[in-house]
Amino acid sequence: MAKQPVSDLFSTLKSYAQKLSDGERTPAEIAAALNDWAHESGQTLKAKITEEVESAVRKMGFVKREEFDALAKEVAALTSAKKSSPKKRTAATVKKSPASVKPRKKATASKAKNARGAKR
Repeated sequence: MAKQPVSDLFSTLKSYAQKLSDGERTPAEIAAALNDWAHESGQTLKAKITEEVESAVRKMGFVKREEFDALAKEVAALTSAKKSSPKKRTAATVKKSPASVKPRKKATASKAKNARGAKR
């Protein structure tokens, strides 16, 4: 995989050197062409790296910074909306705490037998 781009680089450089020695191109033209080629190669490499990183991030389940920031804004908006409009508590909306509710007592086994025996 690494040999092909290296051989492409060498073949490109050889062709530019040949054109320079043959007088087909000036050194400035060769330099500009090499500069353009390097810039395009850098952009291609950057795009491939970005794709690989995004793929790895998705596989690992990480969150991107943009997604995190958007979620943080949404939470802040919900929090500020909740604080700015407090609800009035009515008797219907107030829930009783578990301590105020009395648990029912279950009949023990002996009481249940006595109750059955008394019916007979």
